[in-house]
Amino acid sequence: MNTKLLIKIIIIFSVISLAGCSTMQKKQVSQDSIVEGFKHVAIASVSDAVDQIVGQRGFMNYDMRPVIGKSFVGRARTATFTPADKLPEGTELNLKSATDMIDSAEEGEVGIIVVEDGLNIAGIGGLMATAAKSRGLAGMVIDGGVRDVEEITRLGLPVFGRSITPATAVNYYAAIEKDITVQCAGVTVTPGDIIVAGTDGVICVPKDKAEEVLKKAQEIDVTEAKMVPYIQKYKSIQKAVDEFNRI
Repeated sequence: MNTKLLIKIIIIFSVISLAGCSTMQKKQVSQDSIVEGFKHVAIASVSDAVDQIVGQRGFMNYDMRPVIGKSFVGRARTATFTPADKLPEGTELNLKSATDMIDSAEEGEVGIIVVEDGLNIAGIGGLMATAAKSRGLAGMVIDGGVRDVEEITRLGLPVFGRSITPATAVNYYAAIEKDITVQCAGVTVTPGDIIVAGTDGVICVPKDKAEEVLKKAQEIDVTEAKMVPYIQKYKSIQKAVDEFNRI
C-alpha cells in the first residue's frame, strides 16, 4: 500500500471517529436539555410552576438552606439513614448504601440523603463530600445535619442542609436503602426528579412533569420581566397586577 493511500485512509477514519464523538455529545446535550433549562429560570418561578402544573408544593421546608456554595440543578439520586434503634437487632451499622449511591452517581447528578430524626446527626462530612466532588456531582441535599463545613467549603462542593452539627452517624445509624422514593424536608423525591437549589431554597420537580414545569416557569419569568418597567413607570404594583394578572 502506498503512502498517499495510507494517509487518505487515516484521514477518513479520523473524520468518521470525530463525527461519532460529535453525535454522542449532541445526544448528551439533548438528554440534559431540560436540566440546562432550569439553570436559567428563577427558583421562585419554578416553585410557582410546580404549584400550577403538579398541583402540589415542590419546595422543601424553609430550614433547608445553603450550608456551602452556590445554586445548582441536577437529577436526584437518593439514600436514607435509619437510626439503630429502629432497625432489626443485629443489623450492621454502616453507611454503605449512601456511599454506594455517591460512588455510582453520574456527573451533574444531585445526591439526596435523608437522615431520619437527624437534625443533630451529620448526613455528610468531609470524606463523603470529597467523593461527591470527585464524581462531579452538582451538589448534595441533606435532610439532616452537615459537618466538616470548612473542609467542604475548601472543596467547593455545594451542600444544602437543615442544620450544622459535629455529630457522626457512624455506629448510630445505618444506610440500608438507596435510589428509592424518599420524603425529603416535606417533599417527595424520586430518583431522576430534577432538583433546583438556590438562595431561596430547594425545589423538587417531578421528572414526568419537568418539561411542562420548565415551560411554565419560563413563561412566569417573561411575565415578571415585563412587569418591572411597568411598575417603575406607573409607580404602582396594583396597576401591574391588574395588567398582567400576576403577583
